Amino acid sequence: MAQMKENRHRIREFEALRAVITTGTTIGAARRLGVSQPAISRSLSQLEDRLGRSLFLRTSGRIEPTAEALRLNATLDPLFETLSRIDGKDWAKPENETLSLAVPPSMAHSFVLPRLPSYLKQDLTRRIKLEIQPTEQIVAGIVDLSFDLGLTSAMIQREGVKLAPWRRSQIVCVLPENHPLCEKDKIEVQDLDGVDMVEFVRRLGTRALTEQYFARAGVKPNIIAECATNMAALELARAGIGVTVMNPFPLLTGKDHRDGIVIRPFEVHIEYRTSFVLPTNHPPSAQARAFMRHLKLTTPADDFSESM
Repeated sequence: MAQMKENRHRIREFEALRAVITTGTTIGAARRLGVSQPAISRSLSQLEDRLGRSLFLRTSGRIEPTAEALRLNATLDPLFETLSRIDGKDWAKPENETLSLAVPPSMAHSFVLPRLPSYLKQDLTRRIKLEIQPTEQIVAGIVDLSFDLGLTSAMIQREGVKLAPWRRSQIVCVLPENHPLCEKDKIEVQDLDGVDMVEFVRRLGTRALTEQYFARAGVKPNIIAECATNMAALELARAGIGVTVMNPFPLLTGKDHRDGIVIRPFEVHIEYRTSFVLPTNHPPSAQARAFMRHLKLTTPADDFSESM
């Protein structure tokens, strides 16, 4: 009997932990569980004492989960999913919960959309709202909680968002078929001096990095066009307008977009990290975690990227 009573106390502590992480406040957690705020605080203190570590940072009236608290919460998912099934209800997935997902154009059509059907068919209760937006809008939407989850390969640093790295890739040079540089096994910075080129607009990180390499080498490509997306740059290169340098993941990892172009390594060190974008102070929902897991599991090996 003593063991059963102790287990009940632990379940209450875990419930308090999950409720505070989900709602963001002890008041919200108390309302969610139908108990008093002091009861929530007491449960959290007991749990921290029993585990011997701090699970929340308490500053200026705010309470934020530590990395240990988030890992513990993720570990508890199977327990509470089982309890929900026993009770005949799913505590972890509110009815009609919708995942608001935002992805850039180059990832939406070539990579995310083909994987959505299998994700939705795994659980017929899942709902998703897909927004196709440039990275600036994705980040802004994550900050103001309009989106639950985003994807980006951009090099961003913004208060209010955190990146969960997923894939690493190295910049490549994309050439129109029959371009003279196709004879080379790899493209060096000096090879692009005076060459017709499709570049990215200046607000994007890739443009600033390539310009640094060009300036150091005294190289001046002939910029014919500037684009804001990988897809646009790729199509102009395919049409013979000029060469371009870009992140190959995921646009070039399959065979669908390789007709009419030649891909060569570009001998500069520019690394891309494709990451999931999440709000800093809000743990990912069960749907967001499920989608991230699904995307990782359904990403095939390729010649241009590796998992992180």
